[in-house]
Amino acid sequence: QIFQPLHTLRSAEKELLPGFHQFEWQPALKNVSSSWDVGIIDGLSGWTSSIDDVPAETIGRRFRYDVALVSALKDLEEDIMDGLRERGLDDSACTSGFTVVVKESCDGMGDVSEKHGSGPAVPEKAVRFSFTIMSINIRFDEEEDAVTIFQEQKPNSELSCRPLCLMFVDESDHETLTGILGPVVAERKAMLESRLILTIGGMQRSFRFFFRGTGYDEKMVRELEGLEASGSTYVCTLCDSTRAEASENMVLHSITRSHSENLERYEIWRTNPFSESADELRDRVKGVSAKPFMETQPTLD
Repeated sequence: QIFQPLHTLRSAEKELLPGFHQFEWQPALKNVSSSWDVGIIDGLSGWTSSIDDVPAETIGRRFRYDVALVSALKDLEEDIMDGLRERGLDDSACTSGFTVVVKESCDGMGDVSEKHGSGPAVPEKAVRFSFTIMSINIRFDEEEDAVTIFQEQKPNSELSCRPLCLMFVDESDHETLTGILGPVVAERKAMLESRLILTIGGMQRSFRFFFRGTGYDEKMVRELEGLEASGSTYVCTLCDSTRAEASENMVLHSITRSHSENLERYEIWRTNPFSESADELRDRVKGVSAKPFMETQPTLD
């Protein structure tokens, strides 16, 4: 070891650090840095070498999404191996076919301003984006049903919920939220089209990820989907009901909103191709007022 060049010693040293995990994506993630020893990222401007050199004007800190997921899976390594054993599966045969369901949550944290003391002046509001690994399944081939080898017992607990991004921003500031969470969404989209190769239980195994945005409250869903706020005439985040229609008909609702449709409506709102008045235009786009930036599946938590 002693006479090796410095960079090999450095990388050998890194592998001994807690929280360091080597992993690979196949195919490689699009639009995401290929370096896997990433720590914490400055929310807006990309990479910083360590958390201590925070410029005072930093308004967000986050982990890279795939690095955080790898860390979460490594934390569950024993549970995964126990799950395989309990199902009577030979762990050496289970190297691929793993699927991981991830619940995403995002909410405002209210007023966090410093009331006294000499810290940096910060905006009063903060928002936290986090995720929970809900379940891990394995399927051997297409015909068979998936076997669940891990299920989170307390999915709404603080202990299973992992922070990904903390930002000083009001949750109704659509532009700043888009600026900070836009890259998170890009990373998530890239992960959907690839699979993670990670060593679990001494063997390389491959994982696919599915994301469910069921941890958002109504205010945040409206924000992420570019809808008018909760005082809007268009009361529903899943369809085009007005308050009057919804009060007459509490039963027969169909889910009609989709992310792509909201994007089209935003373009109509922005360009006003039919030269309509403000009221006519608003009636046409049914309460879409900003460009949606995060897809939220219409599911109940």
